[in-house]
Amino acid sequence: MKPVLLLLALIGLTWARPQFQHPPQVPQNRPPQFRPVARAPLATILRYNANLGLPTGFSYAVDTSNGISEAVIGNVRNQGTKDESLAVEGQYSYVGDDGQTYLVHYTADENGFQPAGQHIPPAANTRKLGIPSAALASLAGGGLG
Repeated sequence: MKPVLLLLALIGLTWARPQFQHPPQVPQNRPPQFRPVARAPLATILRYNANLGLPTGFSYAVDTSNGISEAVIGNVRNQGTKDESLAVEGQYSYVGDDGQTYLVHYTADENGFQPAGQHIPPAANTRKLGIPSAALASLAGGGLG
């Protein structure tokens, strides 16, 4: 029993060792249309505020060095009933490839995720995807047939 545990511990240590990232070796005879991809610098968190332990919900706000920011408020609706659910309202912004800053305001509740922004077409929120009736029947124990 002890040799098996020792072997498993050694295997676990081997898998847990730091994984060093070496730059990929690019062959010298590569076709001219392929070129190395430039890596973006890692983003750092500039600001992070969070209230996650509230009994009726949560809130947080994050700003990063690459221009991404997000602020979210989540509230529990119908707390203590069978219809209890989480409703989230928030917004995030990011800098697109064209250099413009895009702002998205959204709600996520029993009606799904509903984004809104100047760059998001209005039709994006008009179609409800829902769950197919066969899948609902299967979840309820009725099978797929």
